[in-house]
Amino acid sequence: MRASRLLSVLLLLQNRGRMTAEELATELEVSVRTVYRDVEALSAAGVPVYADRGRTGGYQLVDGYRTRLTGLTEEEAQSLSLAGLPGAASELGLGTVLAAAQLKLHAAMPAELRAGASKISERFYLDVPGWHRGIESLPRLSELADAVWHARRVKVRYERWGQRKVDRVLDPLGLILKAGNWYLAARCDGTDRTYRVSRIEELEDLGEIFERPSGFDLARYWQEWSEQFEKRMYPRVAMVRLNELARILLPFYLGAVGARALREADAEPDEHGWLTMELPVEPGEPAVGELLRFGGNLEVLAPPELRERLAEEIRKMGARYG
Repeated sequence: MRASRLLSVLLLLQNRGRMTAEELATELEVSVRTVYRDVEALSAAGVPVYADRGRTGGYQLVDGYRTRLTGLTEEEAQSLSLAGLPGAASELGLGTVLAAAQLKLHAAMPAELRAGASKISERFYLDVPGWHRGIESLPRLSELADAVWHARRVKVRYERWGQRKVDRVLDPLGLILKAGNWYLAARCDGTDRTYRVSRIEELEDLGEIFERPSGFDLARYWQEWSEQFEKRMYPRVAMVRLNELARILLPFYLGAVGARALREADAEPDEHGWLTMELPVEPGEPAVGELLRFGGNLEVLAPPELRERLAEEIRKMGARYG
């Protein structure tokens, strides 16, 4: 572990030039005292590192010195698939491994390529979670990732909808990051299922290796599961009229479902700018709340029971606000 950290110190100084002990400590997630000891160890090993004292000082390598110890470990090479998702890598317990792999890649690059790679990271940043979303607490994620990687069977306590808790024995097949939320694809009692990681309260490694199902494709599984989930979420279709503002708001309020319904509408707005189209809606009360968000910019034409339920809610609101 220390040898890996010493190499990280060396590569940081090689790639970035002068760095203070505090900057190195922050980068490596260690104490400043540990940095002092590591720099002393590098110097004792013959690495030409020296310190500039004073307010603007720091550690740096003698000009022209470059290490060739840039080979990737197996774990570092695997972590590079998450190079564009540093937050996800950190949640999976691979943050420091990914950082070390990136340092080695930068050190091995010719100067002109290294400058270009640095320019990209300075100008583009991927932030996966959507707006107005809290960060989920995921204490079991790194353990799950380890079980997925090594094909180890686990027992979990899972909180289902309605706060009902169940125990399940799972063969974890893969992890999916969707809009800032982590999901686990796993086989349970011979059936492939999806679990939201934040709802896993307890996890126990059963010490058993399972055989992954032949031909299982995580990307295809997630695509098919997502399509079925969407159909379950929006089992009904309402006929609605929308003005221009409602059409603008539709993708924001209903996401991909609303955007797709708008694209597939086979009519044109009338002379007053209102468009009549079919819109997938949730069952029961969720549909009422979802459609009320549009205010007077959307009118439900059918089914009659949904139109009447909205009218009743609007009458109550009118009476309440006088």
